[in-house]
Amino acid sequence: VQLQASGGGLVQAGGSLRLSCAASERIPYSMGWFRQAPGKEREFVAAISGSGAGTYYADSVKGRFTVSRDNAKNTMYLQMNSLKPEDTGVYYCAVASSWPSRRQTDFRSWGQGTQVTVSS
Repeated sequence: VQLQASGGGLVQAGGSLRLSCAASERIPYSMGWFRQAPGKEREFVAAISGSGAGTYYADSVKGRFTVSRDNAKNTMYLQMNSLKPEDTGVYYCAVASSWPSRRQTDFRSWGQGTQVTVSS
């Protein structure tokens, strides 16, 4: 399966962005979002179950970000509100092989990433 992340851009602090992750085929498994800031390791952001009924988030984004999916469109989304400069980074989507998990090693089929830059 191939994943294509999109929707990144430059936004002011307090603003919003919606990221999309389009899959080349139907994915019945859970999926997740990670991000990598300059000079830092990639970190977990959010994940969603195959049905979309279950979600969990990193503490740093809880209450501000919402992960969802439209299985009819083979697409996962990340709605990001109240953005902060520390949310800046490249955002990646991936397919989970374990639920629940925040470990990169439990995710596969990584997309190419989309850049999010939040200015102060």
